[in-house]
Amino acid sequence: MTAEYQLITRQDKRQLTEFLIREGQFLLPMVKLIEQADIAVDELIDVMGRASIEAVLELSALEVAGPKTPGAASGEIRWHGRQKGVVHLAERKLQVDKPRLRRKKGGPGAERAIPAYEALHTDSKLARRMLDILMLGVSTRRYEKVLPQMADSVGVSKSSVSREAIEAGEKLLKELAERTFHDLDILIIYIDGLRFGEHHVLGAIGVDVGGHKHVLGLREGASENTTTVTLLLQDLVERGVAPGRRRLFVIDGAKALRAGINQVYGTANPVQRCRNHKLWNVLDCLPKERRDQVKATMRAAWKLDADEGQKKLEQLACWLEREYPSAAASLREGVAETFTINRLGLPGALRRCLATTNLLDSSHAGVRQRTRRVTNWQDGSMALRWAGAAFVATEKSFRRIMGHEQLWTLKACLDESEDHAKSGQTKKVG
Repeated sequence: MTAEYQLITRQDKRQLTEFLIREGQFLLPMVKLIEQADIAVDELIDVMGRASIEAVLELSALEVAGPKTPGAASGEIRWHGRQKGVVHLAERKLQVDKPRLRRKKGGPGAERAIPAYEALHTDSKLARRMLDILMLGVSTRRYEKVLPQMADSVGVSKSSVSREAIEAGEKLLKELAERTFHDLDILIIYIDGLRFGEHHVLGAIGVDVGGHKHVLGLREGASENTTTVTLLLQDLVERGVAPGRRRLFVIDGAKALRAGINQVYGTANPVQRCRNHKLWNVLDCLPKERRDQVKATMRAAWKLDADEGQKKLEQLACWLEREYPSAAASLREGVAETFTINRLGLPGALRRCLATTNLLDSSHAGVRQRTRRVTNWQDGSMALRWAGAAFVATEKSFRRIMGHEQLWTLKACLDESEDHAKSGQTKKVG
């Protein structure tokens, strides 16, 4: 049996629009919701289609100008035919026919806006949706291929997508830079750098007392640059991560990071050097046949008490020094800070999360995945903009850190040390 199909003509669509206007009292609540930006355009599209949008526009115009009175005098605002317009959907721009209203006297400024159309026309969700799709790895050259195809859809060019993405990225970066943390008790701060071509971005993620992760801030520049580190930390202070409480900092080992922490937050904060970075630095100085043995020895030492573990690593350094002095020097540099969490006496499950910057590295992996198609990093601003957008996109999938149930032990340790320091200062003054 052959199915029969009937083509919908422009006249058919116009008749449907007119029917909805005539019988459209049930649409009036939608008109109010649209004008007040309380309903998404896409929800309305899914229910009634394009004809309902044009009906909403006409009903909105009807409230402004009153009913049409062909051949008779009308009010101050008069109907003046129809014209093409564009409304923003979540993934595209859609052409519609909209009424045209003009003031009776005419002249400059005679055009009268239609409230519902103004609300739909200026919706910013299109730019944000474009940015979301770009974050999924779709380049601007291929973006139009992922847009739903509609006969009357407005074409979206590479330049317009890039422009929309830049505007949305700058807006998102501004929102990220304006976050405040006054109401959060941030116990842990991870700091590490990320490279985009020749440009560097330094990022910080905090963990609150409940184990929840927060993107704290970003700063253009490398982790080896003390000025960059200091500016990033000073910005965190201004936004609520104050130096009044002791925190655990987890860093990759760059000296500039340590110097910046000391300058902004003081020397009393415990710092944990990333064990993975230490391991890689040592192994890079060794031939392949030596790496497995050294790796196993270092990991075993980190499971011991701090003093005993350091002795074992010193023995390893003495053994390496005979043939591989560079590896021995790398192992000894800052090795005490790789045992910070051991000295704090934290539970094993919590140590595994705090021993490395993996938490931040995982976020970096999400950033790299979302920016892998970008090959021409024009400047540091572009890198910072993309990093901000990608970090926020990655943040949506954040979970609480492993061992978060035992974070109270870290908090108790930090609070106790802080109270002890204050007590010592009091006695010294007395």
